[in-house]
Amino acid sequence: MKRELSYGAAALRSKATLKLVGWSVPEILPTAVYGIAVARATDSFLGGHAWQGIAWLGGLVATTALGAAGARQVYGRLGELVEPLRDDLVRRVVSGALRTGDDGAVARLNRQVEIVRDTFAGLVLVLRSFAVTLFGVLTGLLSLAPMVAVFVVPPFLLGFGLSLAVLGMAADRVRASLTADEELAATAGMVFAGVRDITATGAEEYAEWLADRPIQAHAAAERALAKVSALRTLCFAVGGWLPLLILLATGPWLVGRGVSTGTLLGGLTYVLIGMQPTLNTVMNALGDSGLRYVITLGRILDTSPPAAKPRPAGEPNGYQVRLRGLTFAYGPKAEPVLNNLDLTIGEGDHLAVVGPSGIGKSTLAGLVCGMLAPTQGRLLLGGTAPTEVIGERLARTRVLIPQEAYVFTGTVRDNLAYLLPDAADHQLELAAKTVGADQLVERLGGLGAEVRPAELSAGEKQLLALVRAYLSPAPLVVLDEATCFLDAEAERQAEEAFARRPGTLIVIAHRISSALRAKRILVLDGNKAALGTHASLMRTSRMYRDLHGNWA
Repeated sequence: MKRELSYGAAALRSKATLKLVGWSVPEILPTAVYGIAVARATDSFLGGHAWQGIAWLGGLVATTALGAAGARQVYGRLGELVEPLRDDLVRRVVSGALRTGDDGAVARLNRQVEIVRDTFAGLVLVLRSFAVTLFGVLTGLLSLAPMVAVFVVPPFLLGFGLSLAVLGMAADRVRASLTADEELAATAGMVFAGVRDITATGAEEYAEWLADRPIQAHAAAERALAKVSALRTLCFAVGGWLPLLILLATGPWLVGRGVSTGTLLGGLTYVLIGMQPTLNTVMNALGDSGLRYVITLGRILDTSPPAAKPRPAGEPNGYQVRLRGLTFAYGPKAEPVLNNLDLTIGEGDHLAVVGPSGIGKSTLAGLVCGMLAPTQGRLLLGGTAPTEVIGERLARTRVLIPQEAYVFTGTVRDNLAYLLPDAADHQLELAAKTVGADQLVERLGGLGAEVRPAELSAGEKQLLALVRAYLSPAPLVVLDEATCFLDAEAERQAEEAFARRPGTLIVIAHRISSALRAKRILVLDGNKAALGTHASLMRTSRMYRDLHGNWA
């Protein structure tokens, strides 16, 4: 089936290419004729045959109209050739990213696919125009005066050949620019994701240093790329201006050997209006857009992951969470967000984590779920470091719902059953009712209704995400302020539903009620921590008393 689709797509592209070539033929005629028309019209005017000269110019206008009709059809055929390429590249990027977990896939999908699509369309037009112009100019020059062609065509081809020789150097610099672009995007995304904890721990200088290196590398790559343009200018001087100078210098000699003034002017017309502009266009296209096209396309098609040390595949034995001397900092010069933390969260526990905003609660959630690795110490999930557990097995062990809940365009059923694809409708309906999202599902139109994320409030998105997590087979649930946009009653129903659900519940709390419902409470205070019940912490933790007072 895939082979049949591939053959069908290739056939469609071949048909579109033939149409593009066919409609390019009418453009050759005005390109070949304009030098001859100028030469004949000039000689006619100089010879006193004004109407004959006007007739030649009128013929030039007529052939130009014919070429314009062909050009109009060319643009219509271009879309048939370009858009299927873009669709194929998007499929390749998405499938490759899903297989390899490639961090650079976002840059390729958002920017590089569009670069390839746009530059491919531009290159098709430029190369088509170059071929049409070159064929037309050669035909016209040979018809007008072969002796003129001998003087202008060789330096033109020499300049074009030199520009092709420069492409190797330029390719390396374009490749370096694209690599720097991906590294900058990845670093910026990492810094922005941790901006709250970076601000809270005073790690701004380290974050600035971390982002500065790829910024400087990207700037250096762009400066090196810009230097190639100087060489392209030299190549254009040889291929574009040298023919003109040669023709002007040999003009008296050519006139002395029978070449008319009109013929000489026609040759100059071919150089100035035909050869020089098309050489400039094709050199810029190949030296800039062409290189980006070839290199970017190669990076998109190379979806295999880079050679790296295989990550050990651990297998959790249960879902107990143990922290021993756990320390985490966003860089070697930053203050630790968590420092020497010891904690055991047994299976079936219900823990609330409280503390001021930006103190590291979300960082702890990321560590427990394997999204971050400790700077020092150990964190074990079922006796295994979560960063050493393969993604599929980790997803069956823990589920994390962040503050900004994610829903996607699709049916309500698709969104709720994302982590349990085989769930029956009655399971989905029961889970929605248990968590408190049944009225929302009914208002949206039932399980088969389409979800439009832009039309949902933040609280409605959280309800759908909570049902999804409730249905997950993972026994460990981490709610990172996942109910902050719900009212107190809706939050109570959702948290009580998760508390009754078999397994462990960790709640990053933003209300005192969430802490009061938990079996135990962990208070983060700077890089220190206190653990206990509500009653014990009211006696021993000043931070908890302050938080309780503010919440109350």
